[in-house]
Amino acid sequence: MKRQTTMLLASSMLLAPTFGCSKGKVKEHERPNVIVILCDDMGYSDLGCYGSEIATPNIDALAKHGVRFTHFYNAARCCPTRASLLTGVYPHQAGMGAMVRHTDQPEREVGPYQGYLSKHTVTMAEVMNEAGYYCTMSGKWHVGESHPNWPMDRGFDDYYGLISGAANYFDITRAKKQGIERHFAKGNEEFVPSKEGFYMTDAITDHAVESIKKRKNQQEPFFMYLAYTAPHWPLHALPEDIAKYEGRYDEGWDKIREERYARMKELGILDESMNLSPRDAKVPAWKDLEKKKLMSRKMAVYAAQIDRMDQGIGRVIKQLKENGQFENTLIMFLSDNGGCAETGIHGTDFWKNDAWPGDGESYQSYGRGWANASNTPFSYFKQWVHEGGTSTPFIAHWPKMIKKEGAIVRDRAYITDVMATLVDVGNGNYPEKFKGNDIIPMHGKTLTPIFKGKSRKGHDAIFWEHFGNMAVTKGKWKLVSQQKEGKGKWGLYDLSIDRAEQHNLAYQKPELAKELLALYKEWAEETGVTRKIVDDFLPE
Repeated sequence: MKRQTTMLLASSMLLAPTFGCSKGKVKEHERPNVIVILCDDMGYSDLGCYGSEIATPNIDALAKHGVRFTHFYNAARCCPTRASLLTGVYPHQAGMGAMVRHTDQPEREVGPYQGYLSKHTVTMAEVMNEAGYYCTMSGKWHVGESHPNWPMDRGFDDYYGLISGAANYFDITRAKKQGIERHFAKGNEEFVPSKEGFYMTDAITDHAVESIKKRKNQQEPFFMYLAYTAPHWPLHALPEDIAKYEGRYDEGWDKIREERYARMKELGILDESMNLSPRDAKVPAWKDLEKKKLMSRKMAVYAAQIDRMDQGIGRVIKQLKENGQFENTLIMFLSDNGGCAETGIHGTDFWKNDAWPGDGESYQSYGRGWANASNTPFSYFKQWVHEGGTSTPFIAHWPKMIKKEGAIVRDRAYITDVMATLVDVGNGNYPEKFKGNDIIPMHGKTLTPIFKGKSRKGHDAIFWEHFGNMAVTKGKWKLVSQQKEGKGKWGLYDLSIDRAEQHNLAYQKPELAKELLALYKEWAEETGVTRKIVDDFLPE
């Protein structure tokens, strides 16, 4: 165990960029409040400002008066992304190369796949707290199921939300009735909210709004991590929100993909060279589908979940304005992975009770067909490390800093950059030691030059590994392997003209493919990746 920890710390020195935390660039009285909003299982094209038909006026307004990124990357799945976002290092370095370790599972060896945050990392809250920020969190944690791995164990001053993964939006206790262990907390203690009038998305928003209200006239700035569970399955939404979308999806996923693709080009999210991937090979044409009514309803509920989240963000913005804090609050919004296809073509009825999707009696997902639409124009999904799994909308809004309103940013960025940005704007210090532990150096690079309308030197390369799905991107090139569907071989793609990853160039450019594979192997060894790496390339 000691050897592995030493290896991780040593390798992180090689992986860490030359980054200074710009301490002193932002004057003490100008330090902004910071809100990081993370949604769950939402695809690249699911926001209005990224081409969707779903009503997201509040998020769209942040984009209109802020900046939108077209090439922002996450870690392809919930736990790894959250760990990397919170700590500013790769998921494996943070101990979350796979998924969370549940309390009823045996202890794992401490290391890249331990299933909870490493003690050799610091969280955004720990860094911002040391910088004099009040740190509050509302929503989904999912990077540690038991103490001492809860939010308030890792730097937050206040917490309300779901410690675990997916849960019933209307009644937390329903999970236990189905034999599933789910933890909800208020502060640092287990808490079971009353099911009367409870809806998860609104409850998360309520706590966030109340937290901001309490910060009015406070001298210290605040940092908020607002982590919605929406629109992760189960498909649960309020009737009035579902009603807005009833019948909207009767035209099916083929038509929706085409409409979104056209709007994305009109908005400038995609340039003319960006192709639309074909419908996923495992998804039937909508015209051939037998369960059209059910599948239309599922997407209507999914849209309603995003709609309600947007309404909640509107309430947060309203409270900031009432406090007089909106102008000097940096808000960053992103998703933890692409659309979720992990439950088959038509989704799954987890409880097998044939309840109509929408209320708390059902427990369903929207399936591979709609996930394919969510990820327009890309291929593949959550868990895969193709563009459809790793690409996220990313919006930053900060009126006191961002002057080029509505700018579309094509610079490549990665989730670790959020931590670096917080350190920068908060005049923080990313420590070498914390609570007696050596700390893995930060991987991220601050986004503030982009906010100022300037360019920055981005990441030379970005790497992924999740359950054997592997990738590296460097410059315009991406080498990717998908063991998720039994295809362990590598394909090479030119992302400047083929972000849909349709044209494998590995056999045309074998030396480049081998160079990238060697780079990936070096990263994997340094980071502690244990998945088998094949040397073969996909046929043309």
